[in-house]
Amino acid sequence: MTDLIRKGEGKPLRDAMRRHGVTQAELAARTQEVDVRGQGVSVATVVKVTGSGRTAAEKCRLRTAWLIATALNEPLQQHFDMPSVSTDTVERCNPHGDSDPR
Repeated sequence: MTDLIRKGEGKPLRDAMRRHGVTQAELAARTQEVDVRGQGVSVATVVKVTGSGRTAAEKCRLRTAWLIATALNEPLQQHFDMPSVSTDTVERCNPHGDSDPR
């Protein structure tokens, strides 16, 4: 599963929360409202993703990031970056099969 990296050590998320006037607990509740499963994101996870200091998490799951951004009514890309391409996920065979036609 793809993890996203929060931008600016979470400052853009905290700024968005201030703009919208929501606390971490209120943001967690909003994620339940936008989640089709009704689960949302736990308060503990919201604290990790939006927080600062040693307890903060720099990465989170794509679904978590999407629910938080949607609950804030802001674009996902404004708050999270995709990780760089890993060599483990790069296709290594040529488009016509594994054999080299030379």
